[in-house]
Amino acid sequence: MGLDLRQVVAAVLTLTMFVMLGNMIKRDHFDNSLQLPGGSEDANFETAKFDATHVRKNIGLWKGDADGLKPCWVKPSADDVEQTQGFVTFALTNGPEYHISQIADAVIVARSLGATLVIPDIRGSQPGDKWNFEDIYDVDVFMKSMEGVVRVAKDLPTHISTRNIAAVKVPNRVKEDYIAEHVEPIYRTKGSIRLATYFPSINMRKAGKKGDTDSVACLAMFGSLELQPEMHEVVDSMVERLRTLSRNSDGQFIAVDLRVDMLNKKGCQNSDIEKSCYNAQEIAVFFRQIGFDKDTTVYVTESRWDSSLDSLKDLFPKTYTKEAIMPADKKKRFLDSEFEKVIDFYVSAESDVFVPAISGLFYANVVGKRIGSGKTRILVPAPSASASNFLSPYVSNKNHFAYSCYC
Repeated sequence: MGLDLRQVVAAVLTLTMFVMLGNMIKRDHFDNSLQLPGGSEDANFETAKFDATHVRKNIGLWKGDADGLKPCWVKPSADDVEQTQGFVTFALTNGPEYHISQIADAVIVARSLGATLVIPDIRGSQPGDKWNFEDIYDVDVFMKSMEGVVRVAKDLPTHISTRNIAAVKVPNRVKEDYIAEHVEPIYRTKGSIRLATYFPSINMRKAGKKGDTDSVACLAMFGSLELQPEMHEVVDSMVERLRTLSRNSDGQFIAVDLRVDMLNKKGCQNSDIEKSCYNAQEIAVFFRQIGFDKDTTVYVTESRWDSSLDSLKDLFPKTYTKEAIMPADKKKRFLDSEFEKVIDFYVSAESDVFVPAISGLFYANVVGKRIGSGKTRILVPAPSASASNFLSPYVSNKNHFAYSCYC
């Protein structure tokens, strides 16, 4: 029986379509090479502008955990600790990513010593920069969260001279045996101490065997610090503005921790062995190659527009700094100040997707804030691997300390 020519043509077209579809799916889902700008690979920055992304939308770029987790720490009782008459004072320094860890260490030390914790002041990066705790955080929320855990005083009693208070340094994630050996003898001798946390490394690994100290740390890190109302309002208004600008993506936006000054520092140079920082152009190519389209709204933590961000805006026109979206009446107070770091931290914690262009404590503690609320779409750039493997190891391996606190 002869073949109808139309049937032959239809068969050829059908076969061709399946071959093309197979190649497209293979390219989009199993390409293990993310080519970044530099040398002969600069052409990829140009071609990224024209890549089709309709198949990539199926990989769930915006999707985090369906539901937030619930705190599963048990609030310890102050009755379990012998109460003493001394005080633990300290300051919050270097920005909100440090505050979370510093507050946890101070609460753990004060509780272990049976001491009264004094509400800290806040120090900036420049000499003389100093604020009250309530300039950034809600003091009533903090004091209420500590009820039954550790005694809290708003100020050091006037009869205690700061000259008689011993300065003590403790490592981040301090343990009870360290306190007993290195801190308690000084406290017993001097009566009160001023605490400072140092960071020998960034340690956010999930706790092993859960104990009283871990419960205290969970409470302090994730249940004690809330922004004071005006700061909260600024963050909320910026997040709402970003969602309004993201109408074409269902109100969803990306926050990228990308600060030019950090990229220029020695610790952020490119390395053939291990790359820990990515510039704007590399972030732009990364976004396009894993499937974000040009209408995606992107918030970067750089304060004001810098020419180095132009390559990101070329591919993603809806790229903004805080200068562009902060309410006009708030700029005088909150731009070009230590408050910027606080705003960046909490906007990054609220975004639908978070991308750290810089590794470090900011990344680690933003992840912790996001885990409990189910905002686990945290994508870490890398020069290779498939799109599905860009999820932060903290989340994919569930090894962040926050997973010790939420269940």
